[in-house]
Amino acid sequence: MIAETVCSAAAAAGLGIAAVTAYRKRFLAAARLVAYSLVPLGLVMTGAVEWAADTAFSPVAWAGFGVLGASWLLFTTTRAVERRGGGTRKERKAARAAQRDAVAPSASAPSLGPAKSPATRPESKSKAKPRAAESGDDFSDIEAILKKHGI
Repeated sequence: MIAETVCSAAAAAGLGIAAVTAYRKRFLAAARLVAYSLVPLGLVMTGAVEWAADTAFSPVAWAGFGVLGASWLLFTTTRAVERRGGGTRKERKAARAAQRDAVAPSASAPSLGPAKSPATRPESKSKAKPRAAESGDDFSDIEAILKKHGI
């Protein structure tokens, strides 16, 4: 009952201040003050103030807010773990199976497909030894670069 009286008094005071503001020819500010002043009066008339007062002093209502908070905390925690863990259990299982299938069972390294021979380049002006690629060495490009730099 006290809350309703206080809200009604605040609304009346706000309407009085709005009248003085309108008298000073500041109509936009006066209209804004009227809007703010009518909010507490509307809350009293709808019964929201009584409901809030009853809720504030009810242990059952506070327990309900605690349950809602716990629910929200569990929801956000599980979402964070799911995003960090890589999805649902089914998705993680499929990802592990795909990872195991990436390497052939008898191979020691992942298979990258058939090897292609390096493209042949025209020989430089200096007569160098035949390239190692012709002899089947895979490091011929690297050897050529190292020889070019004198290493």
